[in-house]
Amino acid sequence: MTDRLPNRDLTVPELRAVVRGLASAPERWRRHVRHDPTRRHYEELVRDAHLSVWLINWTDAQDTGFHDHDISAGAVAVVQGRVVEERLRVGAQPGRAEFGPGQAFDFAAEQIHRVVHVGTEPAVTLHAYSPPLWRMGAYLVEPDGALRRFSVSYAEELRPLDEPLAA
Repeated sequence: MTDRLPNRDLTVPELRAVVRGLASAPERWRRHVRHDPTRRHYEELVRDAHLSVWLINWTDAQDTGFHDHDISAGAVAVVQGRVVEERLRVGAQPGRAEFGPGQAFDFAAEQIHRVVHVGTEPAVTLHAYSPPLWRMGAYLVEPDGALRRFSVSYAEELRPLDEPLAA
């Protein structure tokens, strides 16, 4: 998968091609599928100087909370189940799109979004980031509309900030 990629950070269309290509090769990721109702199970499949790729398992309305990816753009392919992506908007309800098997979405590094599992079937998604993820911003929207950002490691499980982050 990474042997034919350029020796530089990838563009958003290239990231989308990476997750779509990986989605069509389940022998590369199927063994990492594990669903846990108490937390998302995730595995990093690839990490090099220009790319990180993750498999994430979802159940029971699990939710990342609003977050950004610091300096990393990304793309997500859904291979099982359904997820909703919401993009934070100022002065309006978040933009909302639902994705199922065979569908993909992408985002620029500066976009603030959240991903939520929907439906009754567990979901599996493939995520590609370039440059590789190191830090993310997790956001809390205060009752008065104020937005607070907290810097978190890529290794922490994202969740809504009214729930504690992993230590």
